[in-house]
Amino acid sequence: MKMNKMKNIRIEKVTLNIGAGKDQARLEKGLVLLNAVTNATPIKTITSKRIQEWGLRPGLPIGCKLTLRKDRAIKMLPRLLGAIDNKLREKQFDNNGNIAFGIHEYIEIPGVKYDPKIGIMGFEVCVTLERPGYRIKRRRFMTRRIPARHRISKQEAIDFMASNFSTKVEAE
Repeated sequence: MKMNKMKNIRIEKVTLNIGAGKDQARLEKGLVLLNAVTNATPIKTITSKRIQEWGLRPGLPIGCKLTLRKDRAIKMLPRLLGAIDNKLREKQFDNNGNIAFGIHEYIEIPGVKYDPKIGIMGFEVCVTLERPGYRIKRRRFMTRRIPARHRISKQEAIDFMASNFSTKVEAE
């Protein structure tokens, strides 16, 4: 049976995120860490709301993030999965084809050395999967919803990760 090429699943992006809160020293270390791990320049995330209990006000930098796409994302993902021994849990997959997991210490990533200036830090990794044709939900002209039959289910995302990155998925 011939497979429809529009049903092929691919990696859209890999996003790395560090939340630092009000601690500006931790934020600067996070910027250095993301740059060291990926050789790309991260950006600061800025608050848009005031949360008085946490001491946050609009315009205050509270974290940093970095987005990798295409070949850079595909090359980086096996290294990030190696830090967690290629094991994911079922609850780390959502119903739209996205995967999120945390890396507790960056020194667990293969090929990354400990830096005393950074110390021990971790970060969150989010992987977004998509199929060809997902552009219709982001385009400026004639934006449309993705039909249910074209969306990526949780099981399809699990199968994709198991076959392409040899990950083991554990049930809760």
